Amino acid sequence: MSTPPEPHVPVMLAETLAWLAPAPGKVIVDATVGAGGHAAALLSAVGPTGRVVGIDRDPEALSLAEARLRAVCDERRWPSPYPFALARGDFRHLRAVLAQLGVERAAGVLFDLGASSMQLDRVERGFTFRADAPLDMRMDPDEPTTAAHLVNTLPEAELAALLRDYGEERHARAIARAIVARRPLRTTRQLMEICARVYPPRERREEKIHPATRAFQALRIAVNRELEALPPALADAVDLLATGGRVVVLAYHSLEDRIVKREFQYLAGRCRCPKELPACICGARPRLRILTPKPVLPAPEEVRANPRARSARLRAAEKLGDEGTEGQTENQARRMSAAPPTLPRHPPQRVLGRTHRGAHRAVPSA
Repeated sequence: MSTPPEPHVPVMLAETLAWLAPAPGKVIVDATVGAGGHAAALLSAVGPTGRVVGIDRDPEALSLAEARLRAVCDERRWPSPYPFALARGDFRHLRAVLAQLGVERAAGVLFDLGASSMQLDRVERGFTFRADAPLDMRMDPDEPTTAAHLVNTLPEAELAALLRDYGEERHARAIARAIVARRPLRTTRQLMEICARVYPPRERREEKIHPATRAFQALRIAVNRELEALPPALADAVDLLATGGRVVVLAYHSLEDRIVKREFQYLAGRCRCPKELPACICGARPRLRILTPKPVLPAPEEVRANPRARSARLRAAEKLGDEGTEGQTENQARRMSAAPPTLPRHPPQRVLGRTHRGAHRAVPSA
């Protein structure tokens, strides 16, 4: 029998299953399979007559995912060949990767964005400042650009723009100036110390996160080109879905979540054209029904048990049939996307309730 990999806790697993609604015999695509936490639960749900396809650009993650999925199959004594396939690739190439695997339609597609827990735990990968390590941050170790390359070669103005745009760092210019003065930087500790020195003492005391958090996020996003790949990948996922199929996205910071929200709205038929134009030229038409008008938040119990879940935001949408989009106006599509979702039936002990800032969170039912 296969030996399961090291324990990995997938974020918002119950909510992901509830909104993705996997069923026996269905094909589900995990476009960011990581160590296979979500994929293992999806595989259990679709069973031996279904199929789970996992994609990741990190070969180490794929090895862990394979061990985990094989353990699921062995535990249930499913016959070979096992009902899952793994492929090394980037979700920006989702359509091509799935075509190579012979996948034409799927009942669901999952995106769990950002760095995985496995990558954060491998301090030698340079994603975290919890220990001193080379400034790497590559999800795909074969990619040429590292975080060290960016901090040591970008002009000060470009580096400041990167920190501001990808990290929403209010001290971006000061940090960029300090980095340029300190070059060359080789390790995570060097970058962490620069960020800590730039922050005023009062802000360091009052901030809930470390002063280096936003800079590390910005560099990771830039190294792996995470944001630019997201809109086309979401469009490809919708093309792949069968009618009634669902796409679920877990985002972990506002930049990702805003992109997902905007793309869902466009795919639900909301026009992107400037208001000054007399007619729509962006080609918006309703292809999705938005199931989560506001993002779903993790339950407080999960955040206490797994602090990495605290910033998670889940959005879900359902593919419309072509016959359901003919003749619909933008206003009709907007009204459809704003309709309250049918509450998921799994898990039965939880419902969705309102929380701060208009978001939703999972709360125990009475």
